[in-house]
Amino acid sequence: MLEKIRVPRIGPGRPRKKPESLAADKAYSNGPCRKYLRRRGIRHTIPEKTDSQAARLRKGSRGGRPPGFDEDRYKKRNTVERAINRLKHARAAATRYDKRGYVFLGTATATALVIRLRA
Repeated sequence: MLEKIRVPRIGPGRPRKKPESLAADKAYSNGPCRKYLRRRGIRHTIPEKTDSQAARLRKGSRGGRPPGFDEDRYKKRNTVERAINRLKHARAAATRYDKRGYVFLGTATATALVIRLRA
């Protein structure tokens, strides 16, 4: 799932392969996803599905405790997601016609500036 992540370091050293934290929506609230993140030591903010919550509560004390959830972090995820959706409205940034990475970075930067100046 997250094996392809490579975050380059500033200066010498191998790129980081493990994010500090992850925020996801309810689709990733299942057990295998949570176990995978826990095994790799990645903090996560994933809301619990209502049917999973009801099943856990039906089990009573055998259902276990609810998974941790930080509302403030989840609100920040929503803000980032809305910003990315605004970037996608720009046709050049959404379709990515640019062949080179630095040209695409310039296109994304110019699009972000236009969005910021319109606001």
